[in-house]
Amino acid sequence: MAKIAVIKTGGKQYKVKEGETIKVEKLVAEPGKKVKLETLLIAEGDNLELGQPSLGDKVEAEVLASGKDKKVTVVKYKNKTRYKRTIGHRQHFTSLKIAKIV
Repeated sequence: MAKIAVIKTGGKQYKVKEGETIKVEKLVAEPGKKVKLETLLIAEGDNLELGQPSLGDKVEAEVLASGKDKKVTVVKYKNKTRYKRTIGHRQHFTSLKIAKIV
């Protein structure tokens, strides 16, 4: 059975496995560098390590790329008042490949 970990970064939690690629909120790291991520839980079969509140930096990942995501268009509209406003937003992200779970 493969090791599964729950990590926390950018105010969000992600369930990850070794070798998996994920997109997270922008991290200050250059492509090719290794980063350690805060781990909340590690599970392998029936073995379960649960942090209270965390286990420390037990997941190591490699930064693949950084960039901007697809544009999200937000439209605000109020009928009968001639009000319409359209704005767009592109979220910054960092793509990570999970190298190993300690």
